[in-house]
Amino acid sequence: MIRPVPTVAAMRPYALADIGAELVSLAQNESCFPPSPSALAAGREALAMGPLYPDPDWHALRQAIAGVHGLDPQAILCGAGSMELIGALIRAFAGPGDEVLAPEYGYIYLATACQQAGCAYRTAPETDFTVSVDALLAAIRPATRIVFVCNPGNPTGTRLQNTELLRLRAGLPDDVLLVIDQAYGEFDAQDPAAIFTLTGRGDTCVLRSFSKAYGLAGARCGWGVFPPAIGAEVRKLLNPNNIAAVSQAMAAAAMGDAAHMHQTVARTAAIRRAFVTRLEAAGLALPESHTNFVLIPFASTAEAREIDHCLRRHGYLLRPMAGYGLAHCLRATVIAEGPMMEVAGIICAAVVACRAGAPT
Repeated sequence: MIRPVPTVAAMRPYALADIGAELVSLAQNESCFPPSPSALAAGREALAMGPLYPDPDWHALRQAIAGVHGLDPQAILCGAGSMELIGALIRAFAGPGDEVLAPEYGYIYLATACQQAGCAYRTAPETDFTVSVDALLAAIRPATRIVFVCNPGNPTGTRLQNTELLRLRAGLPDDVLLVIDQAYGEFDAQDPAAIFTLTGRGDTCVLRSFSKAYGLAGARCGWGVFPPAIGAEVRKLLNPNNIAAVSQAMAAAAMGDAAHMHQTVARTAAIRRAFVTRLEAAGLALPESHTNFVLIPFASTAEAREIDHCLRRHGYLLRPMAGYGLAHCLRATVIAEGPMMEVAGIICAAVVACRAGAPT
C-alpha cells in the first residue's frame, strides 16, 4: 500500500466556502465591483503572450507596486495569491518543534499551512472580536517562531491602530518573525507607510492582495514586502513562473488605477454601512468592520443556524463561522446594494421570528 507522509495523512482538506449553484453567494469576500477597465484591457493584450512563460521576477508588477507605495522593488515578492506567500513563509521559518502564534480568530488557512510545515499552531485570546497585543505578547514561548496578525482581521473585520502593531513588534523577541497580513488594507484609512517601514528592521513582513479592493480574486495575485534575508529564503519555496502573464499584467494595471480602487472601496463601504445600520436597528450588535464583509453574531448557535437556513431558502448563501470557533456567527460579504438590503431584511425578520418562537 502506498502511504502518504504522516503530516499529510493527519491533515484535513482545507475547508472552502460551500458554494450553492442556485444561491447568491455572500460567502467568499470577493469584490462586488469589476476590476479597473485598465486591468481588463491589459489582460486582453497579455493574452497574446500565451505561448511564453510569464516573467519569473514580476518586473513590471513590482515596479507598479513600488511606485504607488514608495517601496524598493527588490523588497517585493509576488505570489499566486497571498496564500502562496503565507505557506512559503511558514515552511521557511517554522518546522517540527516550532510554534506559530496568531490571534484567536486568525485566518484559518494558517492552521493548514502549519500542518504542511509540521509545526504547531497556537492562538491567543481576542477582546470583543479584536486582536489583543497584550494577549499575544503574554503567549510568546521559547518555541514561538512566527507571530501572524491579519489587520484588518478576517473573519472579524476589526482592526488595530498602527500604533498597536508597532507596540507588538517592539514587545516581541528579536528572533520572532512578525507577519502582518493586510489583505484588506485598502479598506483601512490608516497610512500603511509606518507598517511597511517595519520591514526595515529585518524581522517583519507585510502581505497584501489584489483579490479584494482591486477585484482580481480570479487572477490569484498577492504581494508582500520582505527584509532581504527573509525574502531570499521565501523565494526558494515559491513556484517558478508562479503568476500567469495575464494576471501580472492585470495586477500592474490595476495598481496604476488608484481612482478606480478608491471608488470601489468607497462604494463598498457605503453599502456595508447601510447593511450594518439596518441590522443594528433590529437589535443586533456587530463588530465594526474595516473590510468588504460583516461578521454577524447572533444570540446562539441555534439562532445562527436557523437564520442561515432561512437565507438559503430565500436564495442567499452566507458563510457559517463554526470553523473559526464562532458557531453563533455568520459572515456576509458586501454585494450589490439591492440584494444586500434584501438580505438585511430577511435577517431582521428571521431574528424577530426566532426570538418569538415563530417559524422563519
